[in-house]
Amino acid sequence: MDCVFAGIPVRVVRKRVKNTSLRIARDGSRVDVSAPACVPLSDIEAFVVQKHAWIERRLAEAAASPVARAERATPDELAEWRDVVSACVPVLVEAWEPVMGVKAGRLDYRNMKSRWGSCQPSTGRICINIRLALYPPECLEYVVVHELCHLLVPGHGEPFRRLMDRYMPDWKVRRDKLR
Repeated sequence: MDCVFAGIPVRVVRKRVKNTSLRIARDGSRVDVSAPACVPLSDIEAFVVQKHAWIERRLAEAAASPVARAERATPDELAEWRDVVSACVPVLVEAWEPVMGVKAGRLDYRNMKSRWGSCQPSTGRICINIRLALYPPECLEYVVVHELCHLLVPGHGEPFRRLMDRYMPDWKVRRDKLR
């Protein structure tokens, strides 16, 4: 159920949970509240009002994030991001292929909401998210190395993590900048 409490858009979801909790949508568009079925709407409203200052601060942070910026992107911005990423990725791939002993196939660039890249080990095709243009350059390099590692190991298990540790010891720090 969608509501507005103290001027804040809130989506209330009744769940089989013990406590009422809230989360800020990644793009800063709303607050999601999970609450037990027995909690009256007036208590949920009071909870949101009590957390108002924290919510406003977090909504502002989320609204200024790259995720929110990508959601509001114009076609011209998308084209600009594609140009930036498509100019950088071949250079990175060319630099990392001899280091890792792999050969990428076709490189593609897409505007994707739920992943930073993808790899088809059978063809060597690698697809990179153009939204990476909104993040520091080391994040793009991390995604390129990540996808190149998939040419050697298809999954994300321990062998894959060992490869990432070997080729990019700070990969977890870079990955965390994308979260």
